[in-house]
Amino acid sequence: MTININKCTLEDSRKLQKIGYETFKETFEHQNSPENMNAYLDRAFNLKQLEKELSNISSQFFLVYFNDEAAGYLKVNTNEAQSEEMGDETLEIERIYIKKKFQKHGIGKYLLNKAMEIALENNKKKIWLGVWEKNENAIAFYKKMGFVHSGVHSFYMGGEKQMDFIMIKTLI
Repeated sequence: MTININKCTLEDSRKLQKIGYETFKETFEHQNSPENMNAYLDRAFNLKQLEKELSNISSQFFLVYFNDEAAGYLKVNTNEAQSEEMGDETLEIERIYIKKKFQKHGIGKYLLNKAMEIALENNKKKIWLGVWEKNENAIAFYKKMGFVHSGVHSFYMGGEKQMDFIMIKTLI
């Protein structure tokens, strides 16, 4: 078993689009209407949007491979790229998704460790993320990894307002 991670560039936008669509649908399709799912996917994963995000120096994407097969990805934000104003001492994990068939192989922990490494390299004291209140498996995983629930923020799935728990982990 080998896990490798590669930082994404603009040339990876189509790969990122493919894995973004696939992992988001796998994770949330059964709990959301097709209309809201498609509206979100079209907005969040169109190539123009992904290229804009890939070009932002305060955001970084990483593709993770399990035995040379794309298994998931990570997106982290600092500074003004964060989806909530959390201050200069924080790093946001905006997206961390793993294909279902690769879950339970330690990839989530691997990606979280990568995010913590980036945070520490950038002198950040905390990392945080938003997780849908109905995503019980993810919430349990983040708690196990030392994150604590500290608030909520709104997330829009198409036209539907949903609530994300904000979870924070102190690093130093």
